[in-house]
Amino acid sequence: MLDLKKKIYQLYIDNRPTLLRTLVYTIGHFCIAAGVIMAVADVTVYEAMTDAIVEPLLNSIWYFCLDKWWASKPRAEVRG
Repeated sequence: MLDLKKKIYQLYIDNRPTLLRTLVYTIGHFCIAAGVIMAVADVTVYEAMTDAIVEPLLNSIWYFCLDKWWASKPRAEVRG
């Protein structure tokens, strides 16, 4: 169990900037998605929140993967 905790902590340390951006994006998406679906469709708060939570969670996984891929690409040198 201690080894698992160390791996999780190392994952956090190695990915802290990406995880923070992903968390901020996800929370914002929860709020926006719930508001939009309630404004567009005649649904209850519970239905709106279900959609607002499930869909952004899947998007946040996609964003995390995309950000890791993007950050792994070599940056072009600026030539002056």
